[in-house]
Amino acid sequence: MSETPTFGRYAEIPYDKMTAEQQAGYNAMIEARGRLPGPTKIWVHNPKLAKVAGPFGAHFQPGQYSLSQREREIAVCVITSHWRSAYPTAAHERLAKQAGLPAAKVEAILGGLPTAFDDEREQVVYEMAMVLSHGRWVSRGLHERAVQVLGHVGITDVITLMGHYTSVAMTLAFYDVPDGATGMTR
Repeated sequence: MSETPTFGRYAEIPYDKMTAEQQAGYNAMIEARGRLPGPTKIWVHNPKLAKVAGPFGAHFQPGQYSLSQREREIAVCVITSHWRSAYPTAAHERLAKQAGLPAAKVEAILGGLPTAFDDEREQVVYEMAMVLSHGRWVSRGLHERAVQVLGHVGITDVITLMGHYTSVAMTLAFYDVPDGATGMTR
């Protein structure tokens, strides 16, 4: 492994320098995701993690689960900005705006300012993300609205999406990966 950082503070491992286990983890990640995005460039160093993180992350790709792209981006922007992680926050700011979320609402989310959504599902996702990311009590009213509007599948998709992106944000924050970092060409 090179000691020269290639992705923030992390020095990526060229494929031909990986152990057989790391290559298997890399291949599992590529099979699941089709590429090696963001933190997976780092997670591939841990082959057991790479083998499970790829398919888990692939679950959250558009069309694979119960949330719309706008709902996904609301939750992701809340959690990545909560952890002050530049790379995923900037990437998902762009994706949220591309998904049609109003710029003022996206910027409010990123700045930790209150905002509201006319769409009931989007509002519930926003409230869930805010409550959970700030370690607050989930009120009975929010719980009941979430069950009614999202159902248990939608609720668990929001929660596990936020958990996944907590890992993403913390990994990229620890390695100080800046907005727009590209890493090694593979």
